[in-house]
Amino acid sequence: MAAILTADHLNVRFETAEGPVVAVDDVSFDVRPGEFLSVIGPSGCGKSTVFNVIGGLLSSYQGAVNVAGETINGPHPSIGMVFQEESTFPWRNVIDNVAFPLELTGMPKAQRIEKAKHFIGMVGLNGFENRYPGELSGGMRQRVSLARTLASEPKILLMDEPFAALDEQTRLLLGDKVLQIQQELKQTTLLITHNITEAVQMSDRILVMTYRPGKVKRIVDIDLPRPRTSEIVGSEAFGRYVAQIWNDLREEASRGMREQEKSIEGAKA
Repeated sequence: MAAILTADHLNVRFETAEGPVVAVDDVSFDVRPGEFLSVIGPSGCGKSTVFNVIGGLLSSYQGAVNVAGETINGPHPSIGMVFQEESTFPWRNVIDNVAFPLELTGMPKAQRIEKAKHFIGMVGLNGFENRYPGELSGGMRQRVSLARTLASEPKILLMDEPFAALDEQTRLLLGDKVLQIQQELKQTTLLITHNITEAVQMSDRILVMTYRPGKVKRIVDIDLPRPRTSEIVGSEAFGRYVAQIWNDLREEASRGMREQEKSIEGAKA
Protein backbone atom coordinates (compact mmCIF):
# COMPACT_ATOMS: atom_id res chain seq x y z
CA MET A 1 0.00 0.00 0.00
CA ALA A 2 1.37 3.42 -0.97
CA ALA A 3 2.40 5.71 1.89
CA ILE A 4 0.08 8.57 2.83
CA LEU A 5 2.90 10.46 4.59
CA THR A 6 6.58 10.48 3.66
CA ALA A 7 9.48 12.25 5.33
CA ASP A 8 12.39 12.29 2.91
CA HIS A 9 15.93 13.05 4.10
CA LEU A 10 14.95 15.64 6.73
CA ASN A 11 17.80 17.75 8.06
CA VAL A 12 17.33 20.51 10.65
CA ARG A 13 20.02 22.78 12.03
CA PHE A 14 19.60 25.52 14.64
CA GLU A 15 21.91 28.46 15.26
CA THR A 16 22.72 28.90 18.96
CA ALA A 17 25.00 31.12 21.02
CA GLU A 18 27.48 28.22 21.15
CA GLY A 19 27.32 27.68 17.40
CA PRO A 20 25.21 25.59 14.99
CA VAL A 21 23.44 22.50 16.37
CA VAL A 22 22.29 19.68 14.07
CA ALA A 23 18.98 18.55 15.59
CA VAL A 24 17.84 16.13 12.86
CA ASP A 25 20.21 14.38 10.47
CA ASP A 26 18.95 12.67 7.30
CA VAL A 27 15.73 11.25 8.78
CA SER A 28 13.51 9.36 6.32
CA PHE A 29 10.41 7.24 6.95
CA ASP A 30 6.90 6.72 5.66
CA VAL A 31 3.49 6.05 7.17
CA ARG A 32 0.87 3.95 5.44
CA PRO A 33 -2.87 4.77 5.46
CA GLY A 34 -4.44 3.72 8.74
CA GLU A 35 -1.08 2.93 10.34
CA PHE A 36 -0.08 3.91 13.88
CA LEU A 37 3.61 4.89 13.96
CA SER A 38 5.38 6.04 17.12
CA VAL A 39 8.65 7.98 17.18
CA ILE A 40 10.67 7.45 20.35
CA GLY A 41 14.12 8.49 21.49
CA PRO A 42 16.12 10.06 24.34
CA SER A 43 15.59 13.68 25.37
CA GLY A 44 17.09 16.05 22.84
CA CYS A 45 17.01 13.59 19.92
CA GLY A 46 14.83 15.80 17.71
CA LYS A 47 11.48 14.00 18.04
CA SER A 48 9.47 17.18 18.44
CA THR A 49 11.51 18.88 15.71
CA VAL A 50 10.40 16.17 13.28
CA PHE A 51 6.82 16.70 14.49
CA ASN A 52 7.08 20.45 13.90
CA VAL A 53 8.44 19.96 10.39
CA ILE A 54 5.64 17.56 9.40
CA GLY A 55 2.99 19.74 11.03
CA GLY A 56 4.20 22.83 9.19
CA LEU A 57 5.34 24.67 12.32
CA LEU A 58 8.98 24.75 11.23
CA SER A 59 9.90 25.92 7.75
CA SER A 60 13.69 26.10 8.00
CA TYR A 61 14.83 22.58 7.07
CA GLN A 62 16.24 20.52 4.23
CA GLY A 63 14.46 17.54 2.74
CA ALA A 64 10.81 17.06 1.87
CA VAL A 65 7.48 16.11 3.44
CA ASN A 66 4.86 14.54 1.18
CA VAL A 67 1.18 13.93 1.90
CA ALA A 68 -0.52 11.58 -0.57
CA GLY A 69 2.22 12.34 -3.10
CA GLU A 70 1.99 16.14 -2.68
CA THR A 71 5.08 17.94 -1.40
CA ILE A 72 4.05 20.32 1.38
CA ASN A 73 5.83 23.13 3.18
CA GLY A 74 3.65 24.55 5.94
CA PRO A 75 0.37 23.65 7.69
CA HIS A 76 -1.77 21.27 5.64
CA PRO A 77 -5.54 20.64 5.99
CA SER A 78 -4.96 16.88 5.90
CA ILE A 79 -2.89 17.04 9.11
CA GLY A 80 -4.35 17.56 12.59
CA MET A 81 -2.22 18.10 15.69
CA VAL A 82 -2.59 17.37 19.42
CA PHE A 83 0.03 18.85 21.73
CA GLN A 84 1.42 18.04 25.17
CA GLU A 85 0.56 21.49 26.51
CA GLU A 86 -2.93 22.40 27.70
CA SER A 87 -4.71 23.73 24.61
CA THR A 88 -8.38 24.03 25.52
CA PHE A 89 -9.93 27.49 25.67
CA PRO A 90 -10.87 28.09 29.35
CA TRP A 91 -13.64 30.55 28.44
CA ARG A 92 -15.41 28.03 26.19
CA ASN A 93 -17.33 25.00 27.40
CA VAL A 94 -16.57 21.54 26.01
CA ILE A 95 -18.95 21.64 23.08
CA ASP A 96 -17.80 25.11 22.01
CA ASN A 97 -14.16 24.04 22.32
CA VAL A 98 -14.73 21.05 20.06
CA ALA A 99 -16.82 23.07 17.59
CA PHE A 100 -14.24 25.86 17.31
CA PRO A 101 -12.41 24.67 14.13
CA LEU A 102 -15.78 24.08 12.47
CA GLU A 103 -16.80 27.61 13.38
CA LEU A 104 -13.69 28.91 11.62
CA THR A 105 -14.78 27.19 8.40
CA GLY A 106 -18.15 28.94 8.50
CA MET A 107 -20.17 25.78 9.17
CA PRO A 108 -23.72 26.65 10.34
CA LYS A 109 -24.13 26.52 14.12
CA ALA A 110 -26.65 23.68 14.27
CA GLN A 111 -24.49 21.51 12.02
CA ARG A 112 -21.25 22.17 13.90
CA ILE A 113 -22.88 21.53 17.28
CA GLU A 114 -24.23 18.22 16.04
CA LYS A 115 -20.83 17.24 14.68
CA ALA A 116 -19.10 18.34 17.90
CA LYS A 117 -21.48 16.15 19.92
CA HIS A 118 -20.51 13.17 17.77
CA PHE A 119 -16.81 13.54 18.54
CA ILE A 120 -17.46 14.34 22.21
CA GLY A 121 -19.25 11.00 22.42
CA MET A 122 -16.40 9.31 20.59
CA VAL A 123 -13.86 10.40 23.24
CA GLY A 124 -16.22 9.34 26.04
CA LEU A 125 -17.30 12.75 27.35
CA ASN A 126 -21.07 12.48 26.92
CA GLY A 127 -22.73 14.51 29.68
CA PHE A 128 -19.86 16.98 29.95
CA GLU A 129 -20.79 19.15 26.94
CA ASN A 130 -21.56 22.22 29.06
CA ARG A 131 -18.62 21.90 31.47
CA TYR A 132 -15.65 24.26 31.27
CA PRO A 133 -12.02 23.08 31.17
CA GLY A 134 -11.44 24.23 34.76
CA GLU A 135 -14.06 21.70 35.87
CA LEU A 136 -12.32 18.77 34.15
CA SER A 137 -9.35 16.57 35.01
CA GLY A 138 -6.15 16.72 32.94
CA GLY A 139 -7.07 13.53 31.12
CA MET A 140 -10.52 14.84 30.28
CA ARG A 141 -9.08 18.10 28.94
CA GLN A 142 -6.81 16.10 26.65
CA ARG A 143 -9.87 14.23 25.40
CA VAL A 144 -11.45 17.59 24.57
CA SER A 145 -8.31 18.57 22.62
CA LEU A 146 -8.41 15.25 20.78
CA ALA A 147 -12.10 15.64 19.92
CA ARG A 148 -11.50 19.19 18.66
CA THR A 149 -8.73 17.97 16.35
CA LEU A 150 -10.78 15.00 15.11
CA ALA A 151 -13.76 17.27 14.39
CA SER A 152 -11.79 18.67 11.44
CA GLU A 153 -11.55 15.09 10.12
CA PRO A 154 -7.84 15.16 9.27
CA LYS A 155 -6.43 12.30 7.24
CA ILE A 156 -3.32 12.26 9.46
CA LEU A 157 -3.23 12.82 13.22
CA LEU A 158 0.01 14.02 14.84
CA MET A 159 0.30 13.72 18.62
CA ASP A 160 3.30 15.17 20.47
CA GLU A 161 3.53 13.48 23.90
CA PRO A 162 -0.17 14.22 24.59
CA PHE A 163 -0.23 12.16 27.80
CA ALA A 164 3.09 13.29 29.29
CA ALA A 165 1.49 15.26 32.16
CA LEU A 166 -0.84 12.42 33.18
CA ASP A 167 -0.34 9.64 35.72
CA GLU A 168 0.50 6.16 34.43
CA GLN A 169 -2.97 4.67 34.96
CA THR A 170 -4.67 7.55 33.14
CA ARG A 171 -2.14 7.30 30.33
CA LEU A 172 -2.91 3.62 29.77
CA LEU A 173 -6.68 4.12 29.84
CA LEU A 174 -6.52 7.15 27.56
CA GLY A 175 -4.30 5.12 25.27
CA ASP A 176 -7.10 2.55 25.08
CA LYS A 177 -9.51 5.29 24.05
CA VAL A 178 -7.16 6.62 21.37
CA LEU A 179 -6.67 3.11 19.98
CA GLN A 180 -10.41 2.55 19.90
CA ILE A 181 -10.94 5.79 17.98
CA GLN A 182 -8.01 5.11 15.66
CA GLN A 183 -9.42 1.72 14.71
CA GLU A 184 -12.95 3.09 14.30
CA LEU A 185 -11.86 5.95 12.03
CA LYS A 186 -9.01 4.05 10.34
CA GLN A 187 -7.01 7.12 11.37
CA THR A 188 -3.39 7.41 10.23
CA THR A 189 -1.56 8.41 13.40
CA LEU A 190 1.95 9.58 14.25
CA LEU A 191 2.79 9.67 17.98
CA ILE A 192 5.86 11.36 19.42
CA THR A 193 6.63 9.89 22.86
CA HIS A 194 9.40 9.05 25.31
CA ASN A 195 7.30 6.32 26.96
CA ILE A 196 8.18 2.80 25.77
CA THR A 197 5.06 1.16 27.20
CA GLU A 198 2.84 3.70 25.48
CA ALA A 199 4.61 3.22 22.16
CA VAL A 200 4.40 -0.60 22.21
CA GLN A 201 0.79 -0.55 23.43
CA MET A 202 -0.42 1.60 20.56
CA SER A 203 1.84 1.17 17.54
CA ASP A 204 2.09 -0.90 14.39
CA ARG A 205 5.70 0.27 14.06
CA ILE A 206 8.10 2.21 16.29
CA LEU A 207 10.85 4.44 14.92
CA VAL A 208 13.73 4.67 17.40
CA MET A 209 15.91 7.78 17.12
CA THR A 210 19.51 8.27 18.18
CA TYR A 211 20.76 10.95 20.53
CA ARG A 212 21.58 14.28 18.86
CA PRO A 213 21.97 14.62 16.00
CA GLY A 214 18.73 12.68 15.68
CA LYS A 215 18.93 9.86 13.14
CA VAL A 216 16.84 6.75 12.54
CA LYS A 217 18.47 4.04 14.66
CA ARG A 218 15.92 1.31 14.00
CA ILE A 219 12.29 0.76 12.98
CA VAL A 220 10.61 -2.01 14.97
CA ASP A 221 7.52 -3.84 13.69
CA ILE A 222 5.10 -4.54 16.56
CA ASP A 223 3.47 -7.88 15.81
CA LEU A 224 0.79 -7.91 18.51
CA PRO A 225 -2.89 -8.71 17.87
CA ARG A 226 -5.52 -6.06 17.25
CA PRO A 227 -7.92 -4.86 18.52
CA ARG A 228 -5.44 -4.03 21.27
CA THR A 229 -5.98 -2.66 24.79
CA SER A 230 -3.82 -1.97 27.84
CA GLU A 231 -4.48 -5.56 28.99
CA ILE A 232 -1.69 -6.62 26.63
CA VAL A 233 0.87 -4.74 28.75
CA GLY A 234 1.28 -7.78 31.01
CA SER A 235 1.95 -10.27 28.21
CA GLU A 236 5.31 -11.93 27.58
CA ALA A 237 5.45 -10.75 23.96
CA PHE A 238 4.82 -7.17 25.08
CA GLY A 239 7.67 -7.41 27.57
CA ARG A 240 10.07 -8.59 24.87
CA TYR A 241 9.32 -5.54 22.72
CA VAL A 242 9.77 -3.21 25.68
CA ALA A 243 13.13 -4.81 26.52
CA GLN A 244 14.33 -4.59 22.91
CA ILE A 245 13.46 -0.90 22.59
CA TRP A 246 14.81 -0.10 26.06
CA ASN A 247 18.19 -1.55 25.06
CA ASP A 248 18.31 0.83 22.10
CA LEU A 249 17.20 3.80 24.18
CA ARG A 250 19.57 3.04 27.05
CA GLU A 251 22.48 3.00 24.64
CA GLU A 252 21.51 6.38 23.16
CA ALA A 253 20.59 7.98 26.50
CA SER A 254 23.92 6.88 27.99
CA ARG A 255 25.76 8.39 25.06
CA GLY A 256 23.84 11.62 25.57
CA MET A 257 24.75 11.75 29.25
CA ARG A 258 28.42 11.20 28.46
CA GLU A 259 28.42 13.99 25.89
CA GLN A 260 26.67 16.36 28.28
CA GLU A 261 29.20 15.61 31.00
CA LYS A 262 32.07 16.30 28.59
CA SER A 263 30.43 19.58 27.61
CA ILE A 264 30.13 20.64 31.28
CA GLU A 265 33.73 19.69 31.99
CA GLY A 266 34.86 21.62 28.92
CA ALA A 267 32.94 24.71 30.05
CA LYS A 268 34.53 24.55 33.51
CA ALA A 269 38.00 24.28 31.96
